[in-house]
Parts: sequence; structure tokens; C-alpha cells
Amino acid sequence: MNPSTAQARVVVDELARGGVREVVLCPGSRNAPLAFALQAADAAGQLRLHMRIDERTAGFLAVGLAVASGAPVPVVMTSGTAVANLGPAVLEANYARVPLIVLSANRPYEMLGTGANQTVEQLGLFGSQVRATISLGLAEAESGPEYPRQNSVWRSAVCRVLAAARGTRSGNAGPVHFDIPLREPLVPEPGSAEFTPAGRGVDQPWTATQYATLDVPLDIDLTPDTVVISGHGAGLRAELADLPTVAEPTAPVHGPALHPLALPLLKPRQAIITGRPTLHRQVSKVLADPDVTVYALTTGPRWPDVSGNVVGTGTRAVTSGAPTAQWLERCRELDRRARAVVRDELDRHPKPTGLHVAAVITDALREGDQLLLGASNPVRDAALVAAPKPGVRVLSNRGVAGIDGTVSSAVGAALHHRGRTIALIGDLTFLHDASGLLIGRGEPRPDDLTIVVANDDGGGIFELLEQGDPQYAGVFERVFGTPHGMDLSALCAAYRIPHRQVGPEELAAELAGSASGFRVLEVLTDRSGLRELHAAVRARIDS
Repeated sequence: MNPSTAQARVVVDELARGGVREVVLCPGSRNAPLAFALQAADAAGQLRLHMRIDERTAGFLAVGLAVASGAPVPVVMTSGTAVANLGPAVLEANYARVPLIVLSANRPYEMLGTGANQTVEQLGLFGSQVRATISLGLAEAESGPEYPRQNSVWRSAVCRVLAAARGTRSGNAGPVHFDIPLREPLVPEPGSAEFTPAGRGVDQPWTATQYATLDVPLDIDLTPDTVVISGHGAGLRAELADLPTVAEPTAPVHGPALHPLALPLLKPRQAIITGRPTLHRQVSKVLADPDVTVYALTTGPRWPDVSGNVVGTGTRAVTSGAPTAQWLERCRELDRRARAVVRDELDRHPKPTGLHVAAVITDALREGDQLLLGASNPVRDAALVAAPKPGVRVLSNRGVAGIDGTVSSAVGAALHHRGRTIALIGDLTFLHDASGLLIGRGEPRPDDLTIVVANDDGGGIFELLEQGDPQYAGVFERVFGTPHGMDLSALCAAYRIPHRQVGPEELAAELAGSASGFRVLEVLTDRSGLRELHAAVRARIDS
């Protein structure tokens, strides 16, 4: 058995022993030894293999699988620009703390700088964006098939990769770059036995790693008027169960739900951050107010503090005192008022918007569903129209809040989820990752995935930002609105994905059942009146 084949088989076997159950593979030449080994592991039931031809979508498919499962997911590619295409997925995985493994094949390092084809300086390509950069040395031939000298080194390195991705020693999960230089021959020897150098025990990892515990208690007096800001990546905090909570759609509601648009009227004295807030300007203003005492509770080594106003951090709160009945009642009343105003203004508005679509979807959710939201307007719309529902898991690529790879992330999340998955994304987000619709014949496909595209023919989120002010109307539509006029039905047909264009009422009827596979539902929406709709909502809540 040639050295590259032996090394690839060992790496794949140790990944499976370490708990890897999903792997995404992109075709190539230099990664051929890994491809052969992964196909064999898939056939043996050790893991499930997903083939993709585009490394960008492959990376976000792996992100979706990793977020939904909580387990490390390697994405395997050849050398050169194939590795660079993982950049956006690595950035997202870094800031969202997703255990993504970029397993890149490389040319032998002596070829660097020689002008050899498809050879780049890819080791260290991701810099500070990864938890670790780990390389295997070139495999060398040994007498006999066991490779006793290198087998232990290879397996030990895989265990280091998995530990770094999971954050077992740091409490800080995230992406890892695992680079493997491979020398020809890159294919198994004809007639060679299907043999893998032995691992440790029966399905045991070579090196066992235990999760480190990080316990930092923080004393907090709850007597002052307090709100909780539950951000992306937060864990449920039972000690905060009595406190009004502004929760992003992807975050838990620790206590009574509080609508974000009610926050400016409350004037809290104290705020407790859990996770990482990423959505609401009303939240940002409260956290930046020097008259508000701000605490941060996070599970890892980093904590959010954009304004530099946090006075204390910890991993859990040790509470004393209790909120007053008057404060809790005022929060409940303003929350009811804000939610009623939003729905009333939606009923008054003459044309369907992304907010209307989000309302239909959140109303249709039931226990056991999984919802994935696009990182632009959809996640904000969902936050404004409904409080998070119990028993519904909500996902969104909020690490760096880009629209990259959202279709692929939805597919990955749905592939892991046993129940129904609904994704709400905008038209530009859909078009940006249209190649995520490409699933080859015979590849694993989602059992129940509905992607709902709120199509307002452009960038609706910019209507709500400063550049959407009418004074900039002369330049807005081309450089911010970016209308495209695409026929999404034709696009879906090219990828053989069922598509229907529906109105809000038809959408509600469609979501009463399941998808029976993978489908796209398109709702035509209007963005020209978004700015006025949001202004009307805020004005009525503030009055």
C-alpha cells in the first residue's frame, strides 16, 4: 500500500473514531487518496459523505451540518484556489464558534515557489481565523503494511484537530485548518487489499480528550430595573428566568419575552447580556448608555462589549434581590402593545412585504420544526413579528452576518434534522448561493426542506438604512437596490428543484403540511414602502 493511501485511510478512520459522522467532499486530483478513503468509509457506514462541486457551497453545507448537529464536520478539497474558496465559511465558523474542519490536500512543500501547477502557499492561509493550523508531514514508505512509526503520529494529529474544533480544552469551538501534503501515487495500487493501519481499541480515538469546565460566577443584584439581552450563541440561563428578555430569534428566551421596539420606552437601569447581540439598534443604544450597568455572561473566553460599557463578566450569574412587580408589569404591557401594533400595521399595509412573509411563517411553526433565517432582513423581520416559540430551533449565520452560503447552510441543517425545516431568505441571498441548489444524483437529499424566498427584486434592507432616505433616491436604486429581474422558477427548474410562486394566504396553506423533499416557495413582496411601514410601527409604539 503506497504511503498517501495509507495516510488517507488512517486520517479518515481516526475522524470516524473521533465522532465525525458527516463529511463534505469536493472532487479534485491532489485529494484523491482522501476521496477513495471517504468513499470506502461511507460504504461501510462509518460516516455519511456529501459530494459538492463548488467549494464555497461545500463550506456552508458543512457549516449547516455542524450547527444543526453540534459535531465537527470536515470539508475536504484539493489544493490551490479550492482552499481559498473556504474563506467565507471559515470566517462565519470563527465568529459563530462552529466546529468546521478545512481538510485541504496540498502539494509537497518542496514544490512551493517553483512554479509548479496549482501550488500556492495554503498552509496558514486562514491566519487568525482558525483555532489551529495543523499539518501532517509527507507520508513515507515503511516496511510492512502497518506503518507503525507514522500511524501513531497521524492519528494523534487528527485527535488534536478534533479537540481544537470542539474547543474541548479552551471552551472556544471553531474552525481548524488541517493541511495534508500528498505525494504521488495518489490512487490505491491495483489489487491492493482494503487495509487500514490499526487504531486504538474498538472504535476508540487514539487520544482521549475531556471537555474543560469554565465556571466563573458573577454576583448580580436584580433589584434595579433589569432587562436581559439574549444574543446569538447564548445558552439558556435558569437564574434569569424572572427577567424580561429581548431575545434574538436564534437565542433562548430566559424570562418573559420583551419586544425590541419596546426597549426605548423602558429606560432600564441594568442590562445582562447573554451570547452575542447582533440585531437591534435599540439594543445597541441601551448597551452603550453610560447610565446603564451592563454585565456579560458567556460560555467561552470572549465576551461582547462593542461600546466598552460592560462592568463585569462571568459564565453564570449568582443573583440576589428581585425585580419589582411594577417593573415586570410595565415590561409586559409594553411588550403586548408593541406586538399588537406590529400586527395591526401589517394588516393596514396595502402590499405584502418581507414582514408579512415572516409573520405567516412564524405563525405556521409547530413543535419539532427547524427554522433557518437569512442574515439580512429575514432574521430582523422574524424578530419583529413574533416571539420565539418553544420546541422550535432557529438557526442563522450570524457569526459575521453575511448572506454567503445560506441555501447551502439550509440544506445542511435540513439533512441533519429529523423533522421539518423551513428557511426564510431574501432574493439576493437566494441568488448569491444558487449553486447550493445543486445536489448530484444519488447524493443525500433533505427529507423535508422548504425554502421560502421573499422576492422584492433587490436589497430591501438598504431601504431601512441611511442610504434609503428619499434624498438619495437618485442613486439608490442602482447601487443599493440592485434590481435583477431574475426568473426564479426557471432557475429552480435548471436545478430540478420544485418551485411555486404563492401569495401570503397560499403560503400559509402550503406550510400547513410538509415538503416531502426539497422545494422552493416564492412570495413576491414590495420594498418601496418598507421605510414608511417601519416608521409607522415605531411612531405608534412610542406614542
